[in-house]
Amino acid sequence: MDTLTAIQQRRAVKHYDPNHQMSESEIQTLMEHVLLSPTSFNIQNWRFVIVDDPELRQQIRAASWNQAQVTDASLLVLLCGNLNAWQQQPERYWQNAPEAVRQQLVPMIIQFYEGSEALQRDEAMRSCGIAAQTLMLAAKAMGYDTCPMIGFDPQAVADIIQLPADHVIGMMITVGKAVQPARERGGQLPLSEVVIRNQFPSA
Repeated sequence: MDTLTAIQQRRAVKHYDPNHQMSESEIQTLMEHVLLSPTSFNIQNWRFVIVDDPELRQQIRAASWNQAQVTDASLLVLLCGNLNAWQQQPERYWQNAPEAVRQQLVPMIIQFYEGSEALQRDEAMRSCGIAAQTLMLAAKAMGYDTCPMIGFDPQAVADIIQLPADHVIGMMITVGKAVQPARERGGQLPLSEVVIRNQFPSA
């Protein structure tokens, strides 16, 4: 499936075949492609929690207003952000780069994020968002449907997965085989309303 077709066909699917299982090879292929998602300064601050323990899935479903896709989908992935990735051995992020590049970029990482908690959180959410779209499009190309979810109690889910204090949850995504199609699209705004050239119009 080409990328444009995957974008056109990707929908938020709520109903999955609970008996379908993804193979470990499929999961690895999916996640290897997700890891190609870009991050600022290549800090790779996303963390992906794959929840395959049935009991934990039930607990997360209860914390998600009993939405069936949490347990029925073949895969449940929580996209989290490590707020302190920028300061955790940042030289790792450029280990394969030429020495001159490392000497320039690694200090810049510290200078950019140090002392700015808002920026650290914003960056984590940006990275999770980019990775989420990669995951959904890659899954579609592999023949799977997905549903991005924010409909859950974030603190309850954080407790269930034992989220470290310096991490945040961006969203979770279900992946699986649809048994019902998604609803018709609710309606797209026209390009003329959402695409602005150069500057917003004067008030």
